[in-house]
Amino acid sequence: MAGFTKTDFIWMNGRLVGWNDAQVHVTAHALQYGTGVFEGMRSYDTPDGPAIFRLEPHMRRFIHSARFYELTIPYSLEDLCAASLEVIRTNRLENAYLRPLAFFDSHSFSVWPKDCPVSVAIIAVPGRAYIQGGPEAGVRVTVSTVRRIDPSTLPPFVKACGHYTNSVRAVQEAIRRGYDEALLLNTKGDVAEGSGENLFVVKNGTVITNDIDASILLGITRDSVLQIARDLGIPVTVRPISLMDVQTADELFFSGTAVEVTPIKEVDGRGYGEGKPGPITQRIQKTFFDAVHGRAPQYRSWLSYVGQLQRA
Repeated sequence: MAGFTKTDFIWMNGRLVGWNDAQVHVTAHALQYGTGVFEGMRSYDTPDGPAIFRLEPHMRRFIHSARFYELTIPYSLEDLCAASLEVIRTNRLENAYLRPLAFFDSHSFSVWPKDCPVSVAIIAVPGRAYIQGGPEAGVRVTVSTVRRIDPSTLPPFVKACGHYTNSVRAVQEAIRRGYDEALLLNTKGDVAEGSGENLFVVKNGTVITNDIDASILLGITRDSVLQIARDLGIPVTVRPISLMDVQTADELFFSGTAVEVTPIKEVDGRGYGEGKPGPITQRIQKTFFDAVHGRAPQYRSWLSYVGQLQRA
């Protein structure tokens, strides 16, 4: 993703502050040890104004991730949802990317974050494609030598800041190899996910993805894709994915807040669909974008509308 565009305000610790005033001290525990959790969300323009896609499920996962690390967020689910809508409205955004963040702040250098205060922020910036080519053209992927974190060491289903050093290593390697993104295997040798995306395989007309036992983050967009596929009458199978499944797939695509629904056109030199999104990927992708832009009434419940924008 290209560098973000600054906006006017960030919601931080219960109030809107100017972008340049949203500061954290260098001694923050999260900066020393990665002890924070985060979410990624998007808002989209719709016929009824901007709306955040699946706001409440994202915030529920945010709170769940925080609890796993005994990080007490001093705001309710309702408070966090209202703040997310407020930061979009106040910054006069429509298509935007949001980053809720909660972390242990400055108190001591002890590994145990006892008595460290908890800070919470919600950042919103104009949305843009995460990977060049993205949902329209598709992306080139390599299988990483970096293995996905294992449940015996860290909980892969928790969206914690420190966990993403695993993804950073994988994507650094992928970019150095000349690819757009990495595909990580788990410690069993099966395919887990991308550095920040869930994987879907299309084979013989069936959509296949893996589950929590594959060391994946259970993506909100992943859940949406599964629902869309079923609604379209496309057979769905949830099971482990092997490298052979990837190599013999008819189509492959990623899902995630950042990548949305993005076709994979190549894995380590092996092309798929003559470099174009396959027919099932296209059907799911079209329905997904109809849903997030408010053009599919059956998915209206997935949208939280911002309301009246503040105009300059």
